[in-house]
Amino acid sequence: MADTLTPAQRSKRMSLIRGKNTGPELAVRKLVYAAGYRYRLHSIKLPGRPDLVFHGRRKVIFVHGCFWHRHEGCRLARLPKSRLEFWGEKLEGNKRRDMRNQEALVEIGWSVLVVWECELADEKALIERIRAFLG
Repeated sequence: MADTLTPAQRSKRMSLIRGKNTGPELAVRKLVYAAGYRYRLHSIKLPGRPDLVFHGRRKVIFVHGCFWHRHEGCRLARLPKSRLEFWGEKLEGNKRRDMRNQEALVEIGWSVLVVWECELADEKALIERIRAFLG
């Protein structure tokens, strides 16, 4: 069925995918807030518009979906079986953009932590990792 869609229909479907306030992002925000940390969201002044911004600490957290951001070695990062050329190019472009944004943040003196969607399975380990980063 997906192969019979017109380019306009495909574009419409892609436009429905959210970039902010995703399920994994909301789960991380809830964990961080419960741990007593306060943050800003999606600062347009910083490269890549990080998901959580801790201005006083000069630290940011990106919450990445394993599929969309190509989490190496993760079972959630499998490529679709159809339209391999499109998806390969699209997802590798996302990965390159992420690296550029992270490098730009480090260059201007910010520390960066990437939290992967699959890490939410072990919330205890995740919050310890976040505490160590923000410490």
